[in-house]
Amino acid sequence: MEEKKLGNNYAFIDSQNLNLSIRDLGWRLDFCRFRIYLKEKYNVSKAFLFIGYVEGNNELYKFLQEAGFICIFKPTLKYKDGTTKGNCDAELVLQAMIEYGNYDKAVIVTGDGDFYCLVKYLAEKNKLKAVLVPNRFKFSALLRFKICRPYLRFMNDLKQRLAYKKEKAL
Repeated sequence: MEEKKLGNNYAFIDSQNLNLSIRDLGWRLDFCRFRIYLKEKYNVSKAFLFIGYVEGNNELYKFLQEAGFICIFKPTLKYKDGTTKGNCDAELVLQAMIEYGNYDKAVIVTGDGDFYCLVKYLAEKNKLKAVLVPNRFKFSALLRFKICRPYLRFMNDLKQRLAYKKEKAL
């Protein structure tokens, strides 16, 4: 029997990096199963999901909250070329520091090197549980630095467990 991992851990999730990286692997993440996985594997009591707010996506946001995520929204900008941008990096780092005294360890979900400073700081303070990288073949070289390496975990092999499976129609 696996030893129960005690502690009160929080997850800080870069939703854009997570979503795009998993889709690059050719599958879609089941967010309900992912939330359960974070609780069971890393004892995550609170999971903060950083996401750009797009008008009309309220059903998605409601679904994510019902799945157990605390959504932190960033206003998005729509550009002339039709693309939408809502970079949540600063919000994720700030929230991790606001909550710093409330969790034992942090789980950072991203492959983005912009979070290197946060990962390094949390590792130095013994407050880092893991850096959950969505795609082991496509992530920042900054997260490959020696201080980060012991914390790296990858989602590539979690497709069976965490992929969204369409319900079959009756």
